[in-house]
Amino acid sequence: MTPPHNYLAVIKVVGIGGGGVNAVNRMIEVGLKGVEFIAINTDAQALLMSDADVKLDVGRELTRGLGAGAQPDVGRQAAEDHREEIEEVLKGADMVFVTAGEGGGTGTGGAPVVASIARKLGALTIGVVTRPFAFEGKRRAVQAESGIEELRNECDTLIVIPNDRLLQLGDRNVSVMDAFRTADQVLLSGVQGITDLITTPGLINLDFADVKSVMSGAGSALMGIGSARGDNRALLAAEQAIASPLLEASMEGAHGVLLSISGGSDLGLFEINEAASLVSDAAHPDANIIFGAVIDDALGDEVRVTVIAAGFDSGKPNVRKDGAAASLPGSAATGTASSGLPPHRRPAVAPMAPAAA
Repeated sequence: MTPPHNYLAVIKVVGIGGGGVNAVNRMIEVGLKGVEFIAINTDAQALLMSDADVKLDVGRELTRGLGAGAQPDVGRQAAEDHREEIEEVLKGADMVFVTAGEGGGTGTGGAPVVASIARKLGALTIGVVTRPFAFEGKRRAVQAESGIEELRNECDTLIVIPNDRLLQLGDRNVSVMDAFRTADQVLLSGVQGITDLITTPGLINLDFADVKSVMSGAGSALMGIGSARGDNRALLAAEQAIASPLLEASMEGAHGVLLSISGGSDLGLFEINEAASLVSDAAHPDANIIFGAVIDDALGDEVRVTVIAAGFDSGKPNVRKDGAAASLPGSAATGTASSGLPPHRRPAVAPMAPAAA
């Protein structure tokens, strides 16, 4: 008798342009597992600094490896000129993340080309990009909006992280370097919040088909992140996530929600259920909500929650009227849990091995 094959989803993360390659470098630095990293740039020197599995210099002829000069048309043409090479490195992927910092040249112009190739190859294609800080200037802001619209048309799901709102998460005295590092960290959270659910054994496991059911053809998506320690930690982390400054719009109306909960080996099923119930209440009544819980002993007593909401009727979420948090930590500390786990995801196995940090 032939033993069954162990088919694992092939996940590739493409960082394109300076911001995208920096984000990939950050993911490699923290040890994101189960994915292949691809760095694409027109700046040959920046590529040399990357530890990505695959590095593509797409600026050899057009820019002589000196970068796109913040011109999206140059970035687009450079990617088009190397379409066959990009296609070759993306072949075989079940899921492709395309990450970039919008507003510059290579990422803004090249990301839609990469996403288009990935989608034509049949991969679930997810864009995770940043909108530039206000201090980066009006030209970059205008170019970013144009690039975001182009990329949205080429992805199954597009998550846009508004850099200016990151400032609400940190100290007023934050340095420019730290601000950009924070942006890289949030890009990491967006990718890791999805990939860990598929690649890391946990309390409640998801498979690729689960993720695809939420993210295939979903259009614009929102992402919120939260973390907490102590009493009601999972609930408070979930509240933080759905009230996150990163959520430029309301989760109401989301027909698909992906919820990722990470914690140490003491993470309990009851607290997971509380967090899941809170997020469920914030979405559309008929939403397809899938969630998973990952064990990471490096977190100690901290619980982290990542929420990705997608599948809005108009293709885009409704902008928040208040522009502020949806709820304050502690406001839903009681009365949110329902008895038992929702029927769509029940734990099949006990925790297996601790996740890598």
